[in-house]
This record gives sequence, structure tokens and C-alpha cells, in this order.
Amino acid sequence: MFTLEIIKAIVLGIVEGLTEWLPVSSTGHMILVDEFMSLNVSKAFMDMFLVVIQLGAILAVVALNFDRLNPFSKRKTYLKKRQTISLWGKVIVGCIPAAVIGLAFNDYMEEHFMNAQVVAFTLILYGVLFIIVENYNKHRTPSIKDIDYLDYKTALIIGFFQVLSLVPGTSRSGSTILGGILFGTSRVVATEYTFFLAIPVMFGASALKLFKFGFNYTFEEVILLLVGMVVAFIVSIISIKFLLRYVRTNDFKAFGWYRIILGLIVFAYFYFQG
Repeated sequence: MFTLEIIKAIVLGIVEGLTEWLPVSSTGHMILVDEFMSLNVSKAFMDMFLVVIQLGAILAVVALNFDRLNPFSKRKTYLKKRQTISLWGKVIVGCIPAAVIGLAFNDYMEEHFMNAQVVAFTLILYGVLFIIVENYNKHRTPSIKDIDYLDYKTALIIGFFQVLSLVPGTSRSGSTILGGILFGTSRVVATEYTFFLAIPVMFGASALKLFKFGFNYTFEEVILLLVGMVVAFIVSIISIKFLLRYVRTNDFKAFGWYRIILGLIVFAYFYFQG
């Protein structure tokens, strides 16, 4: 029976690794997967598991960009080191809104908005917004084409867009990418900054969940958590590389249509389930 639980953890890790970085809402997908193959664990552990396996996903960003994010690399010139420190400064500035507003309202949002109806609605809403924004953006030339030229003001604005992802189904990457595009960044810069912005946010969220849950795990729970994290790490590397290649030559309309279709499926499924 435990083998079956490991298989479920693998599937959840795959879903997390794919959907955390693509702007399609990992929460929406997790809700659907959980309907068909829930882990045989307590609700408290499941709530913690779904957040903490994100550590695997975020470690993929760190692994892929370690040298770029390391201001102490001996291979960097003085200018490159200053640019790296500046990048971390912009990441910290972008995290301020989520840290202040997110800590204050996260529990409330999870308690009152973590349901299929809200997720389906936000999937469709942001799917439509992606299509509208891309149509609006079609004839505009981005003013920020390199992440080194991202200014602190724009970084803070994108950080406020990240707060929108407190509503389940929004997609953290989706909201920040939309914010970046609307305020003048190229798709590549918006996507890269979204990845880096996730590092402190997801580490913080995981640490908070671990602290709330405590550290009294059974052996089986430790194995499930590690399996989910490792799979999320591996799949995230593939997902991140794909998205960065994709946005260099494509817009986000396809993801918008995908969100709309998925939102309608979620509405229909839970409607017929009563």
C-alpha cells in the first residue's frame, strides 16, 4: 500500500514541477489531482506537503542560476558582482508586498477562497487577461529588455502583482509575468524576474508551513515529502528550460486559452459532482 502512496507523491511532484513555473496555476491543478488520487495522510500533513514540495521546485531555479545569483563568484568582474547584488536588491524589493500583505491575509485567503469555484473563476479570468494583455502588447516595444536594466520601481510594481496570487488559481508566475509585461519588460525579463522573485517567497512559505506543522514526522511521511521534492526538482528543471526557450519566440496566449479551458473543466466537474 505504501508503494501506491509513493506513486501518488511522484505524480504530485510532477504536477508541481510543471505548473509552478508555467503561468497556469499549480493550485488549480493540485485540486484536480487531489480529487482523483489523494494521499492517505492527515489534512495537516497534506496542506504542508503541497507547500513544502515547492522547495524542490525553487532549488531547481537556484541550481540552474547558481553562478548568476552568486555575487561572490571568482569568475565575475567587479561590475558583474555589483549587478548581481543589485539583482538581489530588486528581488528583495519585489518581495516586500507579498511579505507584508501575504503574511497578514494568507490564512484568511486559504480558509475562505481555497475552493473549486474560486479556482475555476480565477483560471478563466487570468486566461482572458493574458489574451487581452498580449493583444494590447502586440505593437509595443518593451523598454526593459535585459534584467540588469530592471529598475527598482518596476520591481516593486511587479511585487504588488505577486500579491494577487494569494487568491487560489491566480498563479504566482502568471500574475507577476502579466505585471512585468504591462509595465514595460520583455517576456524574457518578466519570466526571469518571476523565477528569481520566487526564491525568498517560496523558501519563506515552506519554512512557515514546516514551523506550523512541527517536526514530528513518521518515516513514511518523510519519504513522501522527499519523493515529492526530488521529483518537483527534476521536472522543474525541464519546465524552466522549456518556458525560457518558449517566451523568446512566442507569446502567452496559448497559456491563456489553456487556463480558460481548464477553468471550464473545473467548473463542470464540481458542478456535476454537486
